Amino acid sequence: MRWLALGWADLRRNPAPGLWHGLLLTAGGWLLLWAARDQFWLMAGAFSGFLIVAPILATGLYHVSRSCNSGRCVGMPEVIALWRSGDGRLVRFGLLLGLAGTGWVLTSAALITLYSPEPIHKPVDFLRHVVLVREIGLFEVWLLLGALLAAPVFASSVVAIPMLVDTSAPISVAVADSWRAVANHPGPMAFWAVLIGILVGVGMLTALLGLIVTIPLVAHASWHAYCDLTQRTTSQLHSSADKGGG
Repeated sequence: MRWLALGWADLRRNPAPGLWHGLLLTAGGWLLLWAARDQFWLMAGAFSGFLIVAPILATGLYHVSRSCNSGRCVGMPEVIALWRSGDGRLVRFGLLLGLAGTGWVLTSAALITLYSPEPIHKPVDFLRHVVLVREIGLFEVWLLLGALLAAPVFASSVVAIPMLVDTSAPISVAVADSWRAVANHPGPMAFWAVLIGILVGVGMLTALLGLIVTIPLVAHASWHAYCDLTQRTTSQLHSSADKGGG
């Protein structure tokens, strides 16, 4: 909860970059909804990839929070400069996350296709034959499977992505540190994953409008989670900001 409070403080201190990120990602979500409105598996794949890759798309906000810690406010030009730096580590990590999302969609499709009593072609089919059925079973198994597949993705990225922005560490080191942080603090990290899920869920249930605020809030808070979990000191943060990151 402290991370959320610090993230909210960063958003209030320098709202423009965060709100621009939220607006752009929300617009992207609306575009996906329109393009896949009658094709359930296309929509499921698009949104799974969208949500999994979103932390990479919000990397500029880690730089914003780092700068706030250093007493500076940066705007979108500096965020765009970070994107245009062409950091191959972030590109490769984003591709890996995209592959993870594809794996989830294929696994999900196999489960639903095998056990659904009726063919699932449209979103309304999924609601009618999987979500709203009276019997407990398929939908609950589907949710549990999603949580089991999401857990290693969360463990691999929760510290790794901010670290890739903040330092020159290779992907393998960043992922190892991320897993170590989760292993050392399993309770708080499980709670943090649930909080992120709730915030994203609230954002999606408001016709995606809530994502305009929840995406930058989670991104800023994730930076503070990274700082706490890796015990980054104020002097280290100032040094990283002066160098412009990794």
